[in-house]
Amino acid sequence: MRPPIPASSTLQNRYRILSVLGQGGFGRTYLAEDQGRFNERCALKELIPAQGGAYALDKSKELFQREAQTLYQIQHPQIPQFRATFEEDQRLFLVQDYVEGQTYRALLEQRQVQGLAFSEAEVLQLIRQLLPVLAHIHSKGIIHRDIAPDNIMLRQQDGKPVLIDFGVVKELATRFQSPNLTAQNTTVGKPGFAPSEQMQSGRAYPSSDLYSLAVTAVVLLTGREPQTLFDDTTLTWYWQRWVTVSPGFAQVLNKMLSYRPGDRFQSVAEVVQALQSPIPATYTQPPYQPPPVQTVPPPTSDVSQMATMAVGRQPDPLPVTTSPNRSAPVVPAARSSVWDDPLAVIAIGLGLVVLTGVGTWAVVRAVLNNQPTPTPTPTITTSFSPSPTVSLTPTPKPTNTPITYSQDLAINPDTKVTKTGSLRSNETVNYTLAGVQGQQLNAVISGEGVLMSMLGPDRQPLPGQSNRVSLWQGTLPYTGSYYIQLSPVKGLDKSDYRLDVSLRSAVAPSPTPTQTTPPPSPSPSTPTVEPHRVRFEAGQTSTTVGDRANPLLIHRYLVRATEGQIFKAAVRDGTVTLNITAPDGQPIQAATNVLSWEDQLPLSGTYQIDVIATQDTTFSLDISVRN
Repeated sequence: MRPPIPASSTLQNRYRILSVLGQGGFGRTYLAEDQGRFNERCALKELIPAQGGAYALDKSKELFQREAQTLYQIQHPQIPQFRATFEEDQRLFLVQDYVEGQTYRALLEQRQVQGLAFSEAEVLQLIRQLLPVLAHIHSKGIIHRDIAPDNIMLRQQDGKPVLIDFGVVKELATRFQSPNLTAQNTTVGKPGFAPSEQMQSGRAYPSSDLYSLAVTAVVLLTGREPQTLFDDTTLTWYWQRWVTVSPGFAQVLNKMLSYRPGDRFQSVAEVVQALQSPIPATYTQPPYQPPPVQTVPPPTSDVSQMATMAVGRQPDPLPVTTSPNRSAPVVPAARSSVWDDPLAVIAIGLGLVVLTGVGTWAVVRAVLNNQPTPTPTPTITTSFSPSPTVSLTPTPKPTNTPITYSQDLAINPDTKVTKTGSLRSNETVNYTLAGVQGQQLNAVISGEGVLMSMLGPDRQPLPGQSNRVSLWQGTLPYTGSYYIQLSPVKGLDKSDYRLDVSLRSAVAPSPTPTQTTPPPSPSPSTPTVEPHRVRFEAGQTSTTVGDRANPLLIHRYLVRATEGQIFKAAVRDGTVTLNITAPDGQPIQAATNVLSWEDQLPLSGTYQIDVIATQDTTFSLDISVRN
């Protein structure tokens, strides 16, 4: 292994090494200053392949760039942001944001010195804060593979947990162990924290990350390592022997800890739904103290049965009468009576039960005969007590009604715009932007449970992978209004998102010998859409617009209005008709192929007025919006 880079060294004439943060079998991590970003601190991760040679280095570069592209897709506020990759002196480096704080392993060690561990409320909060992070990476087909207290940091800036050290880079390093550098089944993950399918076959699924998260939780709760909490002979977890938590929370953790992947929760959404059951968030874990008896081997019974037994308690011997600790007077050996015969005791017991039942029946009958009328009122009250609960169940239904928002995305060529917000499970937002044919559009959505669909002026998905994706890059096929539709992933009540959109100017075609011929005219079936933003003068509620139209050119006027306002559009001059579309993208039936339309608006947002011409003509149009 090559020696570490000395402090104060500068790489790429930009990154100045400050110190070594850590080192392992897969590489080193340096703390550095990015002199190209105002000396902002960053983390440099050096990948150290196990093999040398030119071929190994070339293959390493190829795989390293591919994995770096995967990390580039992960944009989440609780994951260090990937910055760049570079090579220097036959060393491969990856640049990420530096997170200032402490790992949960260090925090646990500090508490163990005082005989303490994490409380249930703290661990439950940690899980709820990390589940959206896992939902984000799993939606991109990425598995962390190495979740453990060492790889979760409590960020000093805002007190939120940050997921670090993705196993994807470590998996890459293990591929260099084979002489032919082919992809092999890897064993990335910490023993005890990673599930069996990951350690034995190298396969990892979303449920594998959930398993590791649950192991991390029980380690923080008990202050003990996984090897002392798991019996590898019975494949059973006995963490509840060392700590007591609420039954609902324990049930969720035990399902996440199932040995078979199919028995676990299969997605973050299932865990979120399970945690919605009542769990006391205010429960405080008492100071951690080891139980008095630690040498008792784990029982072979089921875990759920063990939970009802006190910690460190020795099971009572089953044959009580043969215990040498019992005093003799309890059962005199020399005495012989009817009580020594089990059959006689049973017969006497049955006789007493029968006599008691007959006596009780006689007393009840005598009391009932003296009452003029029966009084079943308590029974009626009890049977109807659940009725208020049933009548209240429909109340949440209105929250599931789909809601669509529309918002303009004002963006100029060669600029970048960022939008942030949150969506509930029944909400959708449409960002509208004006594009010109040939422009380059890049859109990236980051968030734990939000995906986007790229729609053209015809409201149809753009060519290629454009439906419910997290990244889209391409050339706009024609001029008009484009829509970036954001919708949540099923199973999450609320999801935060960040949308980054950049637009580049259309690139002029390079000169070719065929340029002397006129460019082909647009097909009549695909007319060009030319958007116009309508703005009213201060204090005005109406305006008049005009232009020249033909069958191959549609003028689209975009008008921002609010629900409840009176909207009016009317043709003043020209052989044209109007098609008006609501902010949710649905055409207004009463405003299709009309000369004028006026009505009270049902939605807030941007309305579209398309001017349709059947021949070459000039036109003018009156537009008004008033309260």
